[in-house]
Parts: sequence; C-alpha cells; structure tokens
Amino acid sequence: MARTTSGYRPTSSYRNADTRQNMRTTDRSQSQQSRRQTGSYVYGNAAQKPDVQREMEQQPRRVLSNTTRKNRDKARHMSLGYVAFLVLALCVAGYVLIHYLQLQADITTVTERIASQERELNNLRVSNDEELSRITSSVDMEEVKRVAIGVLGMVYPEEGQIIPYSNEGQDYVRKISGSN
Repeated sequence: MARTTSGYRPTSSYRNADTRQNMRTTDRSQSQQSRRQTGSYVYGNAAQKPDVQREMEQQPRRVLSNTTRKNRDKARHMSLGYVAFLVLALCVAGYVLIHYLQLQADITTVTERIASQERELNNLRVSNDEELSRITSSVDMEEVKRVAIGVLGMVYPEEGQIIPYSNEGQDYVRKISGSN
C-alpha cells in the first residue's frame, strides 16, 4: 500500500470530496447545537430568553441535615417575646422621633420670635436716635440763654459763689446741715 505524505491512503477524488462535505455539514450542525446549548451565539436579530425554570428543575436538590432544617425553621418563626420587644422598640423610636420634631418646631418658633423682637428693637433704636437728633437740632442755646436771663431772672455766678469740691477716695458725699 502506498502512503501519502499525510499518512492516509489515497482514495478517489469524488469519494474524498463527498466525505469532506459530509464532515463539514456534520461539524457545522454539531457546532450550532453546542452554540445553542451554551448560548454563545444567537442567530437572528432577537436574543432567545433562557429557560431558567427548566434549568433549576434539572439541577439536583441538595439534601439538608436535620440541624440545618431546624435552624432555618427557628429563624423563620418569631416568638411572642421577640415580637413584643420589636413593638416596644418601635413605640420608643416613634416617641423619640415625635419629641425631636416638636423640639425642632419649638426652636424654629423661638428663633422667629427672637428675630422679630430684634427687628422691633432696631426700629425703636432708630426712632429714638431720630427723635434725639430732632430735639437736639431744635434747641437753640442762645434762645435758652435769653429766656433764662430775661424772663426767668437768672444771673451768672459771682466769684465767691463757686465752691470747688475734690473727692479724695471717698465713696459718698455727706451733706452738713446748716450751710447752703
């Protein structure tokens, strides 16, 4: 038998071409099936939805031990004491929240009241300063001097009428009776 360089025996060219065609078709159909199963390639313009439910049903279920099952059952059920504790905790949290909101509202109210009183105080100060300046500007000192000397009969003090007083560390002044 004669061998070719590839190690296979030569056959007729027609038979070789037919075998190669069949192998290509078989390989293509197998690769398409494997692609469909793995979902690596989708023909067409819409992706196929995977059947998750069927895949989950095909997976074997794990057998749970008794302790695991009991622990899960305990975790699912809540005792009356635990429920009472949760209700009490919820009530305390609600009370604290409501009290906090009331304090916030009180602080806001007091802050607004302080701001309005400060505005009122500033308005009163401005009004007082305006009134003082009006009074000061309306008083003519020459007119006061004329009325005091002419109408009321006041006179300037003479040389001996002015008595200087010096306070030498005393906190108060005593009036001595008998002298003017």
